[in-house]
Amino acid sequence: MRLRYNFRIYPDPSQRQALARLFGCVRVVWNDALAMRKAARKAGLPWIGGGDLQKICITAAKRTPEREWLGEVSPVPLQQVLRDLDQAYQNFFDSVSGRRKGRRMGLPVFKSRRDRRQAARFTRTAFRLPGDGTLYLAKIGKIEVRWSRELPAVPSSVTVVQDAAGRCFASFVIEVEDAGQVLPEAEAEIGIDLGLTHYAVLSDGTKIANPRWLRRRAKRLARLQRALSRKRKGSKNREKARIAVARQHAKVSDARRDFLHQTSTSIIRENQTVAIEDLAVRGLARGRLAKSVNDASWGAFRALLGGKAARYGRTVIAVGRWFPSSRLCPCCGWRNGTVPLRVREWDCPSCGEHHDRDLVAALNILAEGIRLRAQAEAASAGGGQDEEMVAAGLADTRNDCGGRVRPGEAIPTLAPPATYDAHAA
Repeated sequence: MRLRYNFRIYPDPSQRQALARLFGCVRVVWNDALAMRKAARKAGLPWIGGGDLQKICITAAKRTPEREWLGEVSPVPLQQVLRDLDQAYQNFFDSVSGRRKGRRMGLPVFKSRRDRRQAARFTRTAFRLPGDGTLYLAKIGKIEVRWSRELPAVPSSVTVVQDAAGRCFASFVIEVEDAGQVLPEAEAEIGIDLGLTHYAVLSDGTKIANPRWLRRRAKRLARLQRALSRKRKGSKNREKARIAVARQHAKVSDARRDFLHQTSTSIIRENQTVAIEDLAVRGLARGRLAKSVNDASWGAFRALLGGKAARYGRTVIAVGRWFPSSRLCPCCGWRNGTVPLRVREWDCPSCGEHHDRDLVAALNILAEGIRLRAQAEAASAGGGQDEEMVAAGLADTRNDCGGRVRPGEAIPTLAPPATYDAHAA
């Protein structure tokens, strides 16, 4: 299993200049290689392989007056950026052919010198950890690192990242064994209903408040943006104002990331099975609540849950987005009609129970997640289970439209049969 550990680094002024030179060289090599492949395709020439690109864009380019400054930096990040270009093309081809799931990937694009985020990757031959609390990078030197914890193993690579606010980070990739990572088995199972009024409502009645990170700093960001708009383009004062805006956005991003990590870790540690709704986040982010949906970052939260569940031996079940979680009575199964978002509570006309909309959704998501897990286990067991139950599970599986079939996630299917109310319909 691969893990990534990020640490803040503090290069001195000369090292910042060396990093800026490295970032520029990485960008130029990427653009040269991409331009060559585009020109070859336009001319109908064969595909240029990664080895040929390395000979042309790095080795031979260093001998030319126009690119001789490529020899001032370590060749390892330049070679890695060509591998990144090959991976970008492979992602595009896999996405077009259908081998890669998720959103459609586009062709690689040219890198701009105006991009505020820069990165360069070093492999083991170009960096080392001397043991004195610093990080040594080839042709850059020893850089001070703010270590927040120890690395569990020797890193295979490190990526130096500079964000829009001018901060620098070292991102280490660590190969760890799965053994020893699994947590003791827990008895609790939880269902999660994500929202905007509360960030999450759990099936045990816990309500997690929505911090609204961007809304908290909206006034300060507006003031800084107004100050930025008044500065003359190209001036040093405008650059200072831009960095001030970027730092505020960085604070929002850091606070959001810290909240998501703490919340997801707490849920994974305390529960053996987590059921969560498979929301269409990209679609919701294009609606009238786009700003709030993007600020909530539901997609990142679910990705963290899935990654930590795989690491610690837990199970995350994704319930289909069309499952009517907020309209089913968890007591009797009666299905309510269309419930507007402004209605936060409702009474069941069948059993008379008074329900909180979000808590009902969490309870129903948990129940549906348990049903999906049992169905998947019965289908995988095959002949050892009752034939009718296995056949029903396989029928639902075959009728599923594009459901995910991977460890840790059950197969989303249609909602179970429910009792319809004639007056509500």
